[in-house]
Amino acid sequence: MLLTGGIQNYPGFQGIAGFELVSKFKEQVELYGVQFIYGEAIKIEKSEECPGICFKVSTGSVESYAIALIFAFGKTPRNLNVPGEELKGRGVSYCAICDGPLYGRKKVAVVGAGEQALDAVNLLANIASTIYLIHNYDKPIGPEELVDRISNLPNVKLIPNSKVMAIGGTFKVEKVIVTDVRTGEKSEIGIDGIFVEIGYETKTKWIKDLVRLTALGQIEVDKECKTSHPGIFAAGDVTDTPYMQVVISAGQGATAALSAYRYVQGLKGKAAARVDWRELKPSVIK
Repeated sequence: MLLTGGIQNYPGFQGIAGFELVSKFKEQVELYGVQFIYGEAIKIEKSEECPGICFKVSTGSVESYAIALIFAFGKTPRNLNVPGEELKGRGVSYCAICDGPLYGRKKVAVVGAGEQALDAVNLLANIASTIYLIHNYDKPIGPEELVDRISNLPNVKLIPNSKVMAIGGTFKVEKVIVTDVRTGEKSEIGIDGIFVEIGYETKTKWIKDLVRLTALGQIEVDKECKTSHPGIFAAGDVTDTPYMQVVISAGQGATAALSAYRYVQGLKGKAAARVDWRELKPSVIK
């Protein structure tokens, strides 16, 4: 969501940028005194620092303890896994919306054939001087209208039936090496930056021994967003939900939060508050 330029299907907004919507979410959460810890969770293990089933979550620099967890880390951009990709932040990007403005009047490459790549090219066409769209098909894949628009843009050059073999550069991206998959011929294209737009993946291997995963690596949850492990809940694109939309993830997030609250209250021997129309007295319903 954060990397999406425009969202048209979230209730209450005819259209809003992903970053703006995320900012609104954060502002609202801050009103309730939520503590933010910036870092990547790399390890979860059992602890005796808190009652019940206690979890210690480590980021490498910070350790936090909790009796309930909600996994909501979505998906992450898929890597090319080629030499030179380590130049991330120095010409290698996975977000045209975020980093596109840095390449005004420069030459860039976009890798990918689907709608995600086409949207990136469409955005960059108004910023960069030249955009090379590198993909492994005869033509890009996506809505016909968008494909035609991209194909006719004067500063877009299509590099079909090609695969990126390496990214060249010493301190920053300087070129990309591609191979024609039909002929095996290699060529170099001088560029200032490259945008990898080949989809996303669910990075859940680090918790595979903690919760049950699907064959695709998604976290299995029930209708209450409970995982296979007591005290652990999950929501959003990281779960096995069949629909990947912001409104779906938000709904799951609310479900997971209520389920986690009920779980915590149960450990404390307290009843979890339930507020729904069935429990309201008739005089309250108007």
